Amino acid sequence: MAKTFQELMADLRKELTEIEPEQLAKMRSGPPEISLIDVREMDEFRQGSIPGAIHIPRGFLELKIEDRIPDRNTPVVLFCAGGTRSLLAAESLRRLGYGQVSSLIGGFRRWKDEGRDCETPAVLGDWERQRYARHLAIPEVGEEGQKRLLEAKVLLIGAGGLGSPAAFYLGAAGVGTIGICDFDVVDESNLQRQILHTTDRVGTDKTESAKTTLLALNPRLKVETFNERLSSKNVARIFEPFDVIVDGSDNFPTRYLVNDASVLLGMPNVHGSVYRFEGQVTVFWPGKGPCYRCLYPEPPPADMAPSCAEAGVLGILPGVIGLLEAVETIKIILGIGDILIGRLLAYDALKATFHELKLRKNPECAYCRSGIEFPGFIDYEQFCAVPSATAS
Repeated sequence: MAKTFQELMADLRKELTEIEPEQLAKMRSGPPEISLIDVREMDEFRQGSIPGAIHIPRGFLELKIEDRIPDRNTPVVLFCAGGTRSLLAAESLRRLGYGQVSSLIGGFRRWKDEGRDCETPAVLGDWERQRYARHLAIPEVGEEGQKRLLEAKVLLIGAGGLGSPAAFYLGAAGVGTIGICDFDVVDESNLQRQILHTTDRVGTDKTESAKTTLLALNPRLKVETFNERLSSKNVARIFEPFDVIVDGSDNFPTRYLVNDASVLLGMPNVHGSVYRFEGQVTVFWPGKGPCYRCLYPEPPPADMAPSCAEAGVLGILPGVIGLLEAVETIKIILGIGDILIGRLLAYDALKATFHELKLRKNPECAYCRSGIEFPGFIDYEQFCAVPSATAS
């Protein structure tokens, strides 16, 4: 026989577990750890929620729950405004095989009326939701991931061949703060590969040219510029406010400073380099894998380390490597995927092949081995093949 809505709800209350706000308050202190799901609509969620709740609107629950809570044995508590939608949602999860599901009696309204802790979630506005819609559709990113990107601060060393594509795509992806450190000016020979710059900006500071381009792409970015040569005197000051360093330099003095500062500050260093038709990318992350000095303890003689100006580089090659650097940076920010720690990805453009090399931590490394006191910064100026160069 067909049931009325009231009869259906009455049956569900007999079959499913409902808990009082006081019970939920005790459960939140665990163990076991519970997953708290807010099934209200976005406009309701924006006005306030229970701290730590995962927001999945009721209409998307069956579609998204397996991505957010893959273990069906996890204790799950659902709540809505008053306790009705969450009870229906609990029935849906029971049908999907979730064994420990309950609904909050009285919902968020009662929780709030009893004076329990609430928070106003940091949610994306309409502009962000429209602009980053393709990210929001990916379970591994979603709204939480996009908020991480918007809150992230990434510093690019060099606004040249590697820094240009990396900055472009990090800005497009919504990385909220992008720092650019470069002391050079735009030269006509840069335009073959350094796509942040344009012909009418030849002779202008690369940092300002890059800022102009990035803000035209995404006007809500915060772009911080450091129009200065990186040195032992300023490297820590410049690095400290940022979360991730993207190294697009093409000279050894800068690479060693970037590495050493990253080790001192415990920051991930996304490293890329190019040479003629070949490029490579890896991630040096102190405490998680080797550092640059584990591979190259000291710089080679200058005559053994030609710069791009001397050796040349295929103009499109830095685009490939710079984009790979951007991919690794976003993975670090989101905390997803298999990051290139202890692995170096080498690309040969002529053969159209990628090769992966394993990198091992040097247990005797003078900079990153466990328990060692930081030796200090060294300015290897005598090893700089082209003094004016900062980026590929």
